[in-house]
Amino acid sequence: KNGKKFIAFNFADKSGEISAKFWNATEKEIEEFKEGKVVRLKGKRENYQDNPQIKIFNLRIATENEPNKPEYYLQTAPESIKKIEEEINNTFFEITNPKWNRIVRYLLNKYHDSFFSFPAAKKNHHAFSGGLAFHTVSMLRLAKAIAKEYDVLNESLLYAGVLLHDLGKVKELSGPIATKYTLEGNMIGHIVIVDEEIVKACEILQIDYNSEEVILLRHMILSHHGLLEYGSPVRPHIMEAEVLHQIDQLDASIQMMKSSLSHTESGEFSERIFGLDGRNFYKPKE
Repeated sequence: KNGKKFIAFNFADKSGEISAKFWNATEKEIEEFKEGKVVRLKGKRENYQDNPQIKIFNLRIATENEPNKPEYYLQTAPESIKKIEEEINNTFFEITNPKWNRIVRYLLNKYHDSFFSFPAAKKNHHAFSGGLAFHTVSMLRLAKAIAKEYDVLNESLLYAGVLLHDLGKVKELSGPIATKYTLEGNMIGHIVIVDEEIVKACEILQIDYNSEEVILLRHMILSHHGLLEYGSPVRPHIMEAEVLHQIDQLDASIQMMKSSLSHTESGEFSERIFGLDGRNFYKPKE
């Protein structure tokens, strides 16, 4: 700004995240403050264009004798990963189609560690360690409630689609610390990544990926963003795919609102939520 260099920060800990600008930064400071570093910060919370930010008073890198491991400060899923994993594993028994069952088990085992530690997004929703698994199990619960109400749905196909729909995030994103998009994430995207993984799994498991069952599963993944302009190469053409799209959108939207309103005072509006068309939401007085 005005010919002087500055650093745009996004500070995060277990309580949430907030942005800040560090003005008149030196070359040494630009080199020192790298992504994923733990810092000691003193500042004041302010609002700029309806969004909270920190006015920095003092800032330095945490020293060796201070708690300086990034994992100490990561936001985590509101439920234990052990509980989430157990619930997902139990769902395998509800996927009665043998092809879908084998594909789902194979891929979740292949990417087990990343699936249960990665966020579901860089910024918008479930952007915390374990967020991918928590988003998936939340959708699974919705899917089971809907399937119970509408017995016309193929439960096996719906549950398989839920479990795999965002698995490509383990390649699209870099991980839970200082999350960013990978080259593969930017150039290919998680939807196509999962579709490719299903085909590879079929080759290894000796399943015909041109069979109708596999095509239906691939369609679930490819159409789950609902609209072409949102990244899906095809719109939903079966009921289970439409339901998958709707519950994905619902869970993501509720999580974004919940996260934003958790930092909003009663009787006030939240900051604008980019993922919800830039709208802000009111938190009623208690």
